[in-house]
Amino acid sequence: MSVPVFATAEALELCASGPLVVLTGAGLSTDSGIPDYRGPGSPNRTPMTYQEFVSGPAAQQRYWARSHLGWSRMGRAVPNAGHHAVAELNADLVITQNVDGLHEAVGTPRLVALHGRVADVVCLGCRRKTPWPALQEQLAVLNAGWLELHADVVSRPDGDVDLDDTAGFVVPPCDACGGALKPDVVFFGENVPAARVERCYAAVDALADSGGALLVAGSSLTVMSGLRFVKRAAKLGTPVVIVNRGVTRGDEHASYKVEVGTSEWLPALAERRRT
Repeated sequence: MSVPVFATAEALELCASGPLVVLTGAGLSTDSGIPDYRGPGSPNRTPMTYQEFVSGPAAQQRYWARSHLGWSRMGRAVPNAGHHAVAELNADLVITQNVDGLHEAVGTPRLVALHGRVADVVCLGCRRKTPWPALQEQLAVLNAGWLELHADVVSRPDGDVDLDDTAGFVVPPCDACGGALKPDVVFFGENVPAARVERCYAAVDALADSGGALLVAGSSLTVMSGLRFVKRAAKLGTPVVIVNRGVTRGDEHASYKVEVGTSEWLPALAERRRT
């Protein structure tokens, strides 16, 4: 199928009124200083899998050491024009694949954080939840000087960083049961909670009856957790607009593909939907 590329005016018109479901990815947060795993020029890197994380203390120590450094930078990230625009779209549902919490920071209504939030920590034993900032304070005390020693490392989209030597890093157990702590996000190899998936499917399915559109913003749709909603919409005959720099796995299903930055295009759409 030939997809109209750079059809900015047509894509804006399609999304300017009526029901809308928005699916966002890491490309939305690059203008907030959070790097994209898969955008043009991104390094070739595979995140830690769920199976690796639960394999034992060494993997968990490695993850938390890297995340402790990455969090110091992610914690300073602020929402950009794209996040504010999405919050103003009055979408039927906003589905984000991001775990950075920037949609929540601007009060985005009707939001599903598909992969969870990196700001939440859960015990693998008793399932007790702890705010990540509280854990970061513990890590800072237990590993004094670690941040200063590794100040030049490179951050990643999930708060992780490039770091090799983590053998001396101290990770506290759960205060309640002594179990292992894990960020409350969906790792590669881990399933998205069924209730979240069902809510997203319901919103996408409703577009077919209401004459709405599915808008993808800043996602390469590399993983099936997001791509499946694009496939579902296309199968039901719902128009799909993809706004992303570079190729995505959903391009063949798109009615329009707009290769511009989300911080440029989304505010223009928000303005159109206000008028």
